[in-house]
Amino acid sequence: MLARLLPDTKSGTPGSDSVKVKGVITWVGVADASAAEVRLYDRLFTDPQPDAGGKDFIESLNPSSLKVVTAMVEPSLASAQPDQKFQFERHGYFVADRVDHVPGQRAVFNLAVGLRDGWGK
Repeated sequence: MLARLLPDTKSGTPGSDSVKVKGVITWVGVADASAAEVRLYDRLFTDPQPDAGGKDFIESLNPSSLKVVTAMVEPSLASAQPDQKFQFERHGYFVADRVDHVPGQRAVFNLAVGLRDGWGK
């Protein structure tokens, strides 16, 4: 993949309409970021009908239904309030955990809704 920096094309600036871009890369600088626990959820079952036909639904549990990762987030998210909602660009909508998120001490975010993934199309 090849990327090019076009400094005078930031959205909302006079030069922003001079170039048609195919995509935008955003990032959080590690020197400014805060660490957060991020819980990513997937389907609970690997089978759409886990108990159909007398099957034991336990055998259809998805071992990858929960992934817990450490992410670097905008520093302002460290002071988010429990149950406050955010969009994490390119990933989905997240909510600060009602129990485990402690503003200024421990940032914990749960995936509420993932974004549609068109990468494989």
